[in-house]
Amino acid sequence: MSQIHETLSSPTLRLLLDLDEGESQIFEHGWMQYVKNRLQLWMLSDQEEALQDRSEKLYQIGTAALNAFLQSNVTGPPLDWNPVDILFPSSISSNIKKLEDVRRRLILDLSEDGEAVYKLISNVELFCLAKGLLNHTSLLTIQSPSNHRWARATVNFWHQKLLGENAASLQESIYHDLDQLAESIGSSSLEEKALRLVQRATIHTQHGFDAKARDDLRQAARESGFEFKLTGRLGKRTKFQEKDLSQLVVLAKSAGTNGPAHQGERNSSGLESTDVTKVASQPEALDLNDDTLLETLAFSKSPTDKASPEETDISPSLAAIDPSNQPTLQPLDLIILLAYASSITNTSPADGLTREETLPYATRVLQGNSTNWQVYTQALLVRSRIEGYKSRTVERGVLQLQALVDQVIVETSAKSSSNPSIRVSDGSETSSFLPRPKPSEAAPASERLAYIHQLASPTRWELEAELASRWVSLGGLRTALEIYERLQMWPEVALCWAANDREDKARKIVRRQLYTSASADTTVDGNNPSIDEDDTAVNELTILQNPLPADSPRLFCILGDLEKSPEMYERAWDVSKNRYARAQRSLGKHFFNEGELHKSEEAYSKSLKVNALNHGTWFSLGCIRLQIEDWSGAVDAFARAIQIEDTDAECWSNLAAALLQLPADDPVNDGKEELKLTDENADVQGVKVDPQKHIYSAFTALKRAAALKRESHRIWTNLLNVAVRLSPPPYTDIIIAQTRLIDLLSKSQGEGCVDVEVMEGLVGHFIAVPPSGYIPNAKPGFEKMFLDLFEKRITPLITTSRRLHLLTAKLSLHLSRPFAALAAYEKAWRVATGQFDTASAASEAQWTDVVDATIDLVDAYESLGERQKEGASEGEKVAKDWRFKIRSAIRGAMGRGRDVWNESGGYALLEKRLVELKGS
Repeated sequence: MSQIHETLSSPTLRLLLDLDEGESQIFEHGWMQYVKNRLQLWMLSDQEEALQDRSEKLYQIGTAALNAFLQSNVTGPPLDWNPVDILFPSSISSNIKKLEDVRRRLILDLSEDGEAVYKLISNVELFCLAKGLLNHTSLLTIQSPSNHRWARATVNFWHQKLLGENAASLQESIYHDLDQLAESIGSSSLEEKALRLVQRATIHTQHGFDAKARDDLRQAARESGFEFKLTGRLGKRTKFQEKDLSQLVVLAKSAGTNGPAHQGERNSSGLESTDVTKVASQPEALDLNDDTLLETLAFSKSPTDKASPEETDISPSLAAIDPSNQPTLQPLDLIILLAYASSITNTSPADGLTREETLPYATRVLQGNSTNWQVYTQALLVRSRIEGYKSRTVERGVLQLQALVDQVIVETSAKSSSNPSIRVSDGSETSSFLPRPKPSEAAPASERLAYIHQLASPTRWELEAELASRWVSLGGLRTALEIYERLQMWPEVALCWAANDREDKARKIVRRQLYTSASADTTVDGNNPSIDEDDTAVNELTILQNPLPADSPRLFCILGDLEKSPEMYERAWDVSKNRYARAQRSLGKHFFNEGELHKSEEAYSKSLKVNALNHGTWFSLGCIRLQIEDWSGAVDAFARAIQIEDTDAECWSNLAAALLQLPADDPVNDGKEELKLTDENADVQGVKVDPQKHIYSAFTALKRAAALKRESHRIWTNLLNVAVRLSPPPYTDIIIAQTRLIDLLSKSQGEGCVDVEVMEGLVGHFIAVPPSGYIPNAKPGFEKMFLDLFEKRITPLITTSRRLHLLTAKLSLHLSRPFAALAAYEKAWRVATGQFDTASAASEAQWTDVVDATIDLVDAYESLGERQKEGASEGEKVAKDWRFKIRSAIRGAMGRGRDVWNESGGYALLEKRLVELKGS
């Protein structure tokens, strides 16, 4: 692109770099440090040019360098000029060995917190130049620093994406800038505000803050007037489907006209985009070609297929849209849909319902007449990721991903002959079954870079690695290994072999990157021979490489996993200068498996000093502190984990377990910022008594856990047990918990899922609540909820529990149902006598139960037998032959205990009641 080339060829950059005098300093300090030193001297030099003008030029050069780097590694088309001729002295640019040495040093300099970037990045010097210029403090001292601060956050975000894992130091720098920019976003124009919000949402998604990302995306949609809604419409999914069924679809409509963006608009890359109405080129979207599924959903044409009355949250303008012929969307609105889908998938990528929910977003973008090459490419990528999990779509998902990889390789590789074999930057060759597009068919760089910071598209090597990972999941090990070896991603090659039970090969591959033998001349340039061709034994690789590769901390950790050697984790920690958090995490896991909990806690704590925003590490640390009974420390760990990710049900549950062990005078979080454990909807309000404060906090935490993980009976059981410890008890929550436990466990445990002691307390409270008596159409509240629970859920389950039968009798008496109460007493008596084993010496407790059940039944017959039967005609008694039934019950009980318990007090009591009955 001439605009970028002209900016980077400006006299300002030549003066700044001073290429004629810089070779010795470049090799002495490294090129990045040389640029920083030259930049400092140039900014402090006595020039007539104002500081603000110089800073503006630096901003333009840094932005141009970043765009050129992204064009050559992410979007294409290939640069038609060579950056080394501009950025390096001729003595370096013309010498391949010197150039490789400088670039190897640049790769090492881009490492952060032990995380390394891909070692074969094309034109890495462009990114280093952008990183050095846009991070210079002089850009923030001018009158309008917001654009420059955005540029710094942007280049640091791309640096984060280049690393294997997120680096805590970069994340801290990025979010510091975002916090400073929050006010400037609100004062921007509507168009710029929407762009900034989408870019910030993309940054949130990269760092796992999906809720924040969706909030920003919804706000961006409001600012741009974009309306969208995931809803259902009648239609057919398969070719043989006869009846229309509800299908998920995203209805979307841009504000104002439905046409493309206006010519000459400014975009996030700072470049002026072309008129998108003139761009008709798009990447190739492959057909499904399935014998059952339709290519696209066939929605019903019936006029009755409108929004249902229940869809009160959908606007009339969206409800009127025909789902099979939706209006064209603006490019930014399409990006909002893709970013929204990514934020949902990022939360639970392996969940089937999540994939069903996200696919309509990608489909809407693909069918929305997208006029932007990069947006359409990203939509194809999102769809291929979702389709990789279904048997009927997995083939297109893989082939589409392969097509995208070929497209990116073609578009980011230097121009060559018409031969479809394309030579990439590492000197190896890869083939493409898609021909190189003609210049008239390919989109210009301005269009591809227009929204690159909002899309955050993956780099060429990331796409290829994703394709290899997809082949691994499908069993295509050899294909995946070919891709990884061509990319020289040796850690992935080793992990691939290890996953297929070839740990011997995996160890050898890793060791060859870190060690050499005394008889071999092995270098770390990555051009190692195939593992099958190298006959060097593993035990001969004992001499450390010098220098070590940039990703050596990760390689040492992988070797530690393969050899189960904590010394390798320590080596990774030392090599990274105590910055590689994964090394301490691996040590913590190793010590935990060995039962050395205090060493494990120490290792996890060291890891968190480097990366305090790792949710999994805080969770593991909390679990270890639970086991060593450090209750206050466990509360702090789980609270920190929840502050990072508040949708982890297990974390909330473990927090409750730790809170319950705290003494009443122990402050939550040990004086640090307290986790907000308030519940506006809880029945217990204002519980401020000191002995109850941690119990109430645990109760609130368990309510949150149960809401997040409704299928966990363990969490619901804990919630029920904690709720009954509160004073006064939250009766509504107790009923909800018991109801949920019945739903989850009744099929497997029957009446065993009912907590009898809890039900005894609920029955007692129900009887004590005025007014007594049953109101059939009672208003919603405790009484109705309790009766629904007991009569509709518990009563059908009762079979062998005498206590539950007695509760039924007690409740029936309170509700003035004497016949039902007597029937419950009879069932309780049958349970007690049925469980009494007359063939062997039964326990005294069993005999006592028989006696008690018999006496209860006798008393019930005497008090209820003469009463009016509920629901019967006037004069009909509950049990007119109650005296006969009493004699039969007493004689039956005495007959069961005559052989063993005829001299017991219970037997004498039964004889006494029988005599009393005869005398009455």
